[in-house]
Amino acid sequence: MDFDQIHTFLEIVRLKSFSKAAQTCYRTQPAISAQIRQLEYELKAELFERFGSRISLTSAGKLFATFAEQMMETRRQAQNALSELESTPRGELVIAANEATCIYVLPAVFAEFKEQFPGIQLQVNRSYGSRVVEAVMENVADFGLTQLPVAEKRVQVVEIYRDEVHCVVTADHPLAVLDKVQCEDVQPYPLLLPQSGRTRSRLNSWFEKLEDDIRVSMELDSTETMKKFVEAGLGVSFLASLNCVDEVAEGKLKTIPLAPEPMIRKLGLIYRKDKALSKAALGFIQVVLDHFGSNTRPAVEH
Repeated sequence: MDFDQIHTFLEIVRLKSFSKAAQTCYRTQPAISAQIRQLEYELKAELFERFGSRISLTSAGKLFATFAEQMMETRRQAQNALSELESTPRGELVIAANEATCIYVLPAVFAEFKEQFPGIQLQVNRSYGSRVVEAVMENVADFGLTQLPVAEKRVQVVEIYRDEVHCVVTADHPLAVLDKVQCEDVQPYPLLLPQSGRTRSRLNSWFEKLEDDIRVSMELDSTETMKKFVEAGLGVSFLASLNCVDEVAEGKLKTIPLAPEPMIRKLGLIYRKDKALSKAALGFIQVVLDHFGSNTRPAVEH
């Protein structure tokens, strides 16, 4: 048994697919299958049940998955601990975040961090909604950046940023002359809404009294796609004001606060409470705090 086999096993568990795991491990599917057969031979137990193209863990597989995660985490901690012996920390940090955060928040944070820790490799696990929390809890990611609040009690949370979800229209749209937008104001227009997530849930509540009268034209999972579709005149959307700064400055879009109450969006940094933080990890937290400055709120205990 080696770490490569364990990594392959955990990738199959995570993706629930041999073929997808083969892609992430940069191997052929027969090679992946051979690794698992060898692992099962060494463990003297079947790890997966196969039902056509579907797979699930056996009881032995579920038990081994727990130990496999512990082994990979122990290996990673050992590597980080040894790296800390050097004057310049080395290793990697993985951050889970959604598309908009990857585009509008992380580049500046990463640039600042790399100046201080040039030996640390940064990776982004692009995730959505609850998957960010899951990635942190499953040790797939060291940190997550996600909308608050977070229900998971085993993570440490620090609120780092606040902005508002605004109605987004073209600069010449009839709604663009308004100072604030009520849900009744957008009822006549086709709507481009987030496919899922916290913002979508809050918008559903905002539209509650008109839910039978609104026209949802499209449900999209990409901030950039929503902006482009609004620019093309395909409808009205709702996005965090931070995500539209460039288009507003260029006169392509107009963002309008919602009424009767503003829809405040809170962005938080999360990490496991029980995770040993390396010097680089502590440095990343400090860079995030410094970057957001006065917007940063104290850590929230769960």
